[in-house]
Amino acid sequence: MLSKKHLGVKSLLAAMAISVSGLAWSAGDLTQRPERLEPIQLGKLTDTELLDYFMEPKEFTFETGKSYRLKIQASGLKEYAFQAPKFFESIYIRKVEAGGVEIKGVGLSELEFEDKGEAEIFFVPIRPGEFPFYIKGHEERGMTGVFKVE
Repeated sequence: MLSKKHLGVKSLLAAMAISVSGLAWSAGDLTQRPERLEPIQLGKLTDTELLDYFMEPKEFTFETGKSYRLKIQASGLKEYAFQAPKFFESIYIRKVEAGGVEIKGVGLSELEFEDKGEAEIFFVPIRPGEFPFYIKGHEERGMTGVFKVE
């Protein structure tokens, strides 16, 4: 028969083993090492063309629980109001970087570009589905796309 001292030591060792094994299965910080995505370009000026209603790419596929960073670049050819309301509700936003400023908050409704500039969203998708994104007022000109979250 084991003494109370030995039972206490065995219980402590068992508790430590359980807590350490939990760490081994943990995914860790989901916001670290985000995958850098191809930037969304709004408007395009080439040597031969002025494409103010240009937007590419128009489709993205994400995995829930994986960290991403998406840059949106505006050409300055027009004002562009980037919107994705249902998508913004279905992600965890770690931060937005724009103009040398890091913005941290719980939600996002729109990114408005009045001139040439860029903003980068760091996020983790938490809800699967298909979510449209678009440039407000320019949807009929093909400035729409879709975020697919699996």
